[in-house]
Amino acid sequence: MNEADEVTAFWTGLDLPGIIDVHTHFMPEPVMRKVWAYFDSAGPLIGREWPITYREDEQVRLKTLREFGVRAFTALVYPHKPEMAAWLNEWTAEFAARTPDCLHTATFFPEPGAADYVRAALAAGARVFKVHVQVGAFDPRDPLLDEVWKVLNDSGVPVLVHCGSGPAPGEFTGPGPMAEVLRRFPRLRLIIAHMGTPEFTEFLDLAERYPNVWFDTTMVWTDFAEAGAPFPDAERGRLVDFGDRIMFGSDFPNIPYTYRHALHGLERLELGDSWLRGVCYDNAARLFELA
Repeated sequence: MNEADEVTAFWTGLDLPGIIDVHTHFMPEPVMRKVWAYFDSAGPLIGREWPITYREDEQVRLKTLREFGVRAFTALVYPHKPEMAAWLNEWTAEFAARTPDCLHTATFFPEPGAADYVRAALAAGARVFKVHVQVGAFDPRDPLLDEVWKVLNDSGVPVLVHCGSGPAPGEFTGPGPMAEVLRRFPRLRLIIAHMGTPEFTEFLDLAERYPNVWFDTTMVWTDFAEAGAPFPDAERGRLVDFGDRIMFGSDFPNIPYTYRHALHGLERLELGDSWLRGVCYDNAARLFELA
């Protein structure tokens, strides 16, 4: 049985129509190549050997996801410097227009005019924003983002944010800065990438205080992640408590193992089929109002 058949057997066994993957990366090809080169170098934000399993051209990667039965996915982009986000948003809008199963994705950076291009992205149909505090090396409390957070707070459009300190801490990673943002903008719909690795407990605490805080499972519970930042057994019960706010994410294509293994990591939690159905499809379908 090939991998596509194995993944299909997983979701058909749960009586699902497929998988919704909220954490996948599609970028302008030169940007993707630079990202892969950084992973190949095991740079300081990576800190370990990290082979790219699905290093293929864009159309091959799309075909792979569709063969897996992924019904909706994202094109997560993130700037690492000023005057990059608006250009990335133009690309993701064009990508979403020619890729109907991709949720129209956008991004932003603390810079003058950020609120203007965020409003433009929303007007163009953006359904999710990506922020990478670690790579961007910026403080989410930066006053240049005040109007951005206000616009997103009012719009209800989710923001998928990598703000945990894994795989390597940054100056502004960890729960503290985002907790202050939420204190000011409590209706923000935040999706905490990687379950907040490695500050799992602290981000779950944040979700207790703010009902619009969600999570994605990206990389968590895989052998690769467990070797460096294992999820604490003491928090397993809270995965059930927040089961309606956890969504599957893979980090495809930039993962050092197979897609099937990411799903196996969820299975071996032994939290039941109902939990798996919510995580792998139903929760994201509800959040993004998908059929």
